[in-house]
Amino acid sequence: MTINFILNGEDVVFRTEAGVRLIDILRGSFGLFGSKPGCLTGQCGACSVIFNGNVSPACLIPAFKIKGSEIITIEGFSQTIEYQEIINTFADKHLGNCGYCEAGKVLCTEALLDKNPSPSKEEILMGFSGIKCRCTNIQRLVSAIDAIAGLRQRRLHGRAS
Repeated sequence: MTINFILNGEDVVFRTEAGVRLIDILRGSFGLFGSKPGCLTGQCGACSVIFNGNVSPACLIPAFKIKGSEIITIEGFSQTIEYQEIINTFADKHLGNCGYCEAGKVLCTEALLDKNPSPSKEEILMGFSGIKCRCTNIQRLVSAIDAIAGLRQRRLHGRAS
């Protein structure tokens, strides 16, 4: 089948079988290795992408579902000012990153703040419920998301959240 979709802001056309997983398409056909095939059951978050505005596990998305969609991978997102804010704040807050789950945490942060520019602690924890990470201190994560939200509000609106 022929599938057209937007990948990191670019229109692409791709031929594949309907049931091939998005994670395999990204890695094997587009050379995008930032999303990692962890559990392959949608439980760990290592393969996270932003799929039509929501963080989704690429291992659970069959090719036929991506037709006409918009997909942002960590490689595409890393070209934005928002990425720099997130990465720099994660480092400033000493938020441990093993590298394996980093893409999922970064994309979860972006998707959460895109929908809710000033999330509560509970909303942050809910937004990260799909990321199973052993390297991240949860208090530091909440502190980092609060800091990123404040930075973004100041950058966009000239004021804190």
